[in-house]
Amino acid sequence: MKPLLKIMASLALIFVSIFLLLNVTGLVTVEKIEGWLLAAKSANPLFVGVLVALLLWIDLIIAVPTLATLILAGYFIGAWPGALAGAIGLIASGASGYWLSRHYGDAALKYVLQDAKERERATRSFHRHGPIIIILARALPMLPEVCSCLAGVTGMPFWKFLALWLINVVPYCVLTAYAGSVSTLDDPKPAILTAIGLSAFFWSGWAVFNRKQKRVANNLMDGE
Repeated sequence: MKPLLKIMASLALIFVSIFLLLNVTGLVTVEKIEGWLLAAKSANPLFVGVLVALLLWIDLIIAVPTLATLILAGYFIGAWPGALAGAIGLIASGASGYWLSRHYGDAALKYVLQDAKERERATRSFHRHGPIIIILARALPMLPEVCSCLAGVTGMPFWKFLALWLINVVPYCVLTAYAGSVSTLDDPKPAILTAIGLSAFFWSGWAVFNRKQKRVANNLMDGE
């Protein structure tokens, strides 16, 4: 799994660098997103949904606070419209990452892993572990974007990636948008508890996954 981790680390470094750059410049912040959504709602509530979808789509390139955006979407336009707008944006982001990497990622893959055997091992490893990694990707910032790019560059069938991505995206959008819809400035508890609960769920999933991987690795070493 080391070649796969090397690719993931390289992709994560790119996304983290973009995030840090934008954080320093203050181009996209939670306060600015809230202001944009408020202005959009004042003009037409439909604009809020369009803006949310666009923000989460460009999250592939520009680091957008996904959880906060979805909660604000639910707060401003309601649970189901907010969830729908969020899901459209995240699905577009995932599909864009997949197809861009599918068509243009091969050169980058060869640069990161110059050994053809390592590239083959990384591809096999992602095809084996990719489904659970994609489903649990919301555990870490940048990981969803990394996963969509990995799925494309390793040639995972698009229908399979899309099915896994929907499992990742839809419940996440519904829960966070609903939490935002029942939260207020005076009582933000639903949003806070949902954020904590989602983090606990994804981190628990990662802990189980890592424990299983260590057990498999130990069994292989014992077999040798």
